[in-house]
Amino acid sequence: MERRVVITGMGAVTPIGNDVKTFWENAKKGVVGIGPITKFDTTGYKATLAGEVKDFEMPECVDKKAARRMEDFAKYAVAAAAEALADSGIDMEKEDAYRVGACVGSGIGSLQSIERNSFRLRDKGPGRVEPLMIPGLISNIAAGNIAIQFGLKGKNMSVATACATGNHNIGEAFRSIKYGEAEVMLAGGGENTICDLGIAAFVGLNALATTDDPKRASIPFDVDRGGFVMAEGAGILVLEELEHAKSRGAHIYAEMVGYGATSDAFHLTAPSEDGDGAAKAMTYALEDAGLKPEDVDYINAHGTSTHMNDATETKAIKKAFGDHAKKVKVNSTKSLVGHMLGAAGGVEAVACIKSINDGFIHVNAGLVNQDPECDLDVVKDQGIDYDVNVVLSNSLGFGGHNASVIFKKYK
Repeated sequence: MERRVVITGMGAVTPIGNDVKTFWENAKKGVVGIGPITKFDTTGYKATLAGEVKDFEMPECVDKKAARRMEDFAKYAVAAAAEALADSGIDMEKEDAYRVGACVGSGIGSLQSIERNSFRLRDKGPGRVEPLMIPGLISNIAAGNIAIQFGLKGKNMSVATACATGNHNIGEAFRSIKYGEAEVMLAGGGENTICDLGIAAFVGLNALATTDDPKRASIPFDVDRGGFVMAEGAGILVLEELEHAKSRGAHIYAEMVGYGATSDAFHLTAPSEDGDGAAKAMTYALEDAGLKPEDVDYINAHGTSTHMNDATETKAIKKAFGDHAKKVKVNSTKSLVGHMLGAAGGVEAVACIKSINDGFIHVNAGLVNQDPECDLDVVKDQGIDYDVNVVLSNSLGFGGHNASVIFKKYK
């Protein structure tokens, strides 16, 4: 028997706030968290802007010795998980720990550790490579650390699908509860690839914006867009079986009702130009939710600010939504914070759920000259008050991975 799944907790670490409240307050104001990179000297780099997390501190509830051993992507994920768990009010002393799990990913893991230890190996020999290098850098270790810190003994996994990572983890957690494998799942992603190697590698792909204007760097759907802006952070949801949540009097933010996933099977980095793969993921999510296109009020687009993604995603939305495509409101949270890769879906899910709760859709920041190819109803100039009952969020990753999730106002 299929079971209903609700959201009872949220956590976020972002370039515009290190908790959900601050993140959402700034998102509503249209604050852009992009600026010059401070983590390393960008002299000689074509891309010099990023969405950096600022003034981050690990929560007091996390073991300090364990925290010192974590790479930043895992720290962000653990911190967001701590906030989400506290927000949910779940008392692990009263739970069957084997029915509480985590599905939290990272698109890349720690490039910083690879970079740092490569220099150690070259300069000082194999004996000076950090003993905990491997368990520190692997992408699944965010989920592992969350389970260890909070005593989650249930299903623990990490889906790594590049920029689609967050949505795939949320979707798989949703399915785990829906079909009876867990009562509670923490789901989302954490990422930090803002380092010499990360920026240089993405510049080599011609993927990053090279402007020095933070307000015109991440500009999804704008005719002048020139690439995405690297960002870091984490977004974590607490997904819970409805009756379990009701039995403990939990506050319910929204219901998760749909998940669709496909592959373009086309190219390592480019989306399929016809948009069919992304369109089918949206269609599958709608079918999973038992909804029609016209039931969706708002789409939080993948919206990376690369020419190919935004044009192709527009085609995909038109294919999946038909006549409703130009009526549904559209924005991209990446216009505010940049692209968090594996953490993007988690943070964007928080924005979607807050939109449902507050009846507000944040601005697609930086949009001045909307591309005629991207002829959707994109929220520009400022955020809008809007009754949001159903929202669909897209994430599309290198390798052709497509994942769409749907959240609905809980009734």
